Amino acid sequence: MRPHRAYSPGLTGLLPLEEGHHLVAVLRAKVGDRFTVFDAQREALAEVVDLGPPVRYRILEERRPEREVGVEVVLYVALLKGDKLAEVVRAATELGVTRVRPLVTRHSVPKEMGEGKRRRLQAIAKEAAKQSGRLFVPEVLPPVPLEAVPQVVQGLVAHVGARALVREVLDLNQPLALAVGPEGGFAEEEVALLQGRGFTPVTLGPRILRAETAALALLALATAGEGR
Repeated sequence: MRPHRAYSPGLTGLLPLEEGHHLVAVLRAKVGDRFTVFDAQREALAEVVDLGPPVRYRILEERRPEREVGVEVVLYVALLKGDKLAEVVRAATELGVTRVRPLVTRHSVPKEMGEGKRRRLQAIAKEAAKQSGRLFVPEVLPPVPLEAVPQVVQGLVAHVGARALVREVLDLNQPLALAVGPEGGFAEEEVALLQGRGFTPVTLGPRILRAETAALALLALATAGEGR
């Protein structure tokens, strides 16, 4: 069996049915095969002891790798057209985000997101966490109006008219909230609202970025760009 990571909350010795099905039906695992299990705090080398269902495993060696950013990183991203949110959730998970909260904004073309799509995005986050070696699976939350964004300790909002650079205002020791608008950007009054909630407008450079690109550029500057 090729190397595999499976999400197993609590590392209880039992795989969730979906994870177990993939291990047996897709990867053709056999008793004695080894793979990696992980949850939000730790991961371990495991060995299949029963194909189930449910698949049972025993832990051979526990590990505590340091792959998380170290502080909470919440991404507030406007609802986007088509399947662009899926691209954002996948890459944001790889870049260390903790939670993704879609927003309904003035220029958002979609004004709602069904529970079925939210669950699909959550599944994408789980697969991206497995692929990227993360322990934590980010939570994809239901969308809310921009006005529902709470006061934050430290926030950055991507804005075309801003002059501040991310590295000039970023504090790596504080929880971080990031906000990115839709295809038409945030309206000026929306940026002002976010500023009142603790967000600092920052520039992503002189070029006009697509909304999905802007979300990932901001995350990369705040996490991967700082080696976190």
